[in-house]
Amino acid sequence: MQSFEIDKSDLLRIKTALEGDDAELEKVLKEYHASEIAIIFERLPQEAKERIINVLPTVMASDVIAEMDEEHHPEDILISLDPEKRSEIVEELDYDVATDIISQLDEDEQHEILRDIDQEDASNIRNLLNYAEDTAGGLMNTEVIKVNINLNKKEALDEIIRQSEEMEEFYTIFVIDDADTLKGLVSIKNLIKARADARVSDLVVTDFVYVAADLDQEEVARLISQYNVTSVPVVDSHMKLLGRITVDDIIDVMEEENTEDILKISGVSEDEELSGNWQDAIKSRLPWLVINLATAFLAASIIRGFDSTVAKLSIISAYMTIIAGMGGNAATQALAVTVRRISLSDLTDRQAYNTVIKEFLVGMINGACNGLIVFGVALFYDGNPKLGLVLFLAMTCNLLIAGITGASIPLILKRVGIDPAVASSIIITTFTDCFGFLLPLWLASKLLL
Repeated sequence: MQSFEIDKSDLLRIKTALEGDDAELEKVLKEYHASEIAIIFERLPQEAKERIINVLPTVMASDVIAEMDEEHHPEDILISLDPEKRSEIVEELDYDVATDIISQLDEDEQHEILRDIDQEDASNIRNLLNYAEDTAGGLMNTEVIKVNINLNKKEALDEIIRQSEEMEEFYTIFVIDDADTLKGLVSIKNLIKARADARVSDLVVTDFVYVAADLDQEEVARLISQYNVTSVPVVDSHMKLLGRITVDDIIDVMEEENTEDILKISGVSEDEELSGNWQDAIKSRLPWLVINLATAFLAASIIRGFDSTVAKLSIISAYMTIIAGMGGNAATQALAVTVRRISLSDLTDRQAYNTVIKEFLVGMINGACNGLIVFGVALFYDGNPKLGLVLFLAMTCNLLIAGITGASIPLILKRVGIDPAVASSIIITTFTDCFGFLLPLWLASKLLL
């Protein structure tokens, strides 16, 4: 299936159908997948979304709600619905999805929804609400297929069939003992192929990956990626089985974490929604721009300190902006690679040291190569080899500094407990701008005047 993008004709068709009766609207909506309707929702007013959800059959309406991005606030649609329709939709949602949506509502609204739904469903959702959203517990689904380790093949298969009636799909069969303690996993393929008198205890795999409920979701994603598993069990401190996290949940986490890192490196708060309004964008970005302005004044003060050099050698002004800009670009490259390495795994002291050494060498070689180019340009246009030497040394040193700071600053911030993606870019820009101006001006004052 090709990815769906909002087309003017699709949007016009839905809007036209909204002007007609419910039967015609439902007929048009049936031609779209739930995920496609969720995308179309981005361009529709709240009243239109509510009407569409009310017109759709419960199963499809719940799929649309589940497919909506968090930033488009599916909880606002849910709470606005008739209590009976709302309850049907919530009961149709997977527990983890329902929890994610309901958690965005006020406590009174949460209570109102949970009061009206099936008590078993409400109990499961309440339990999930106790976990932080960005942990394994907040990510897991409590619906699992589990069999007792003491069952024989026929009993296990009967149990799997019974439990699977309430589930859309499952990847793994979890094996527990009488105390609900997780003992391992069993493959449905191996269970089917096993001889008739086989027992679950003969087939269980005891060497398996599992996660604690309080583990950060980013670490869960790393484990699933590392071990190439489709789902992992979530357990408490006593190895009691609490739920499962599947690979489709992890895809959403990885997208969320990557977006968060990109925004942070750019100096944008993670609280700013990609489709948010201009007021939120200003609130999110202005503080960082003000900090950046302060560092720009610091760089400008360096130029003021070399007024006499600039006055006597005005050509240096043109070149030092190039050196500062190149330093910024080189530092951003080193920063992006280092922050990504940090996000993928906790670097050991040796790995951190190797990262800095690598960027030191890359900065030195790239600086020398670019310095030679600037040297050639200065020699060709200005006919001044001494000026070329100054620019060569300044470019080499600034890209060297850019590599070292781009790698070391995020590592230092991580070590002291500060998010490296948030603060690194401001600090590194300060270094490269200041040295980008200081090096050529200082060298020029010593070698050319």
